[in-house]
Amino acid sequence: MTEKDKQPKPDDRSDNYDKLQSMVEDTAQNIEKSKETMEHISGKDKEALQEKNKRRKAAINHFEQEMEDESEN
Repeated sequence: MTEKDKQPKPDDRSDNYDKLQSMVEDTAQNIEKSKETMEHISGKDKEALQEKNKRRKAAINHFEQEMEDESEN
């Protein structure tokens, strides 16, 4: 490794809001797709997807909170 390779990358947060927005949209799409899947499954598989969707919704809330923080800066 050269000295240049060892240097940390600059902290560029200019596109954080856009990245977070994309993550919200992707996660929301995953929730919708899993709802369609749940129509065709039952039992533990369905319960697992329901729990995963709860975590996805919590993640969306977290992303939205971060977006608020980013827009204030």
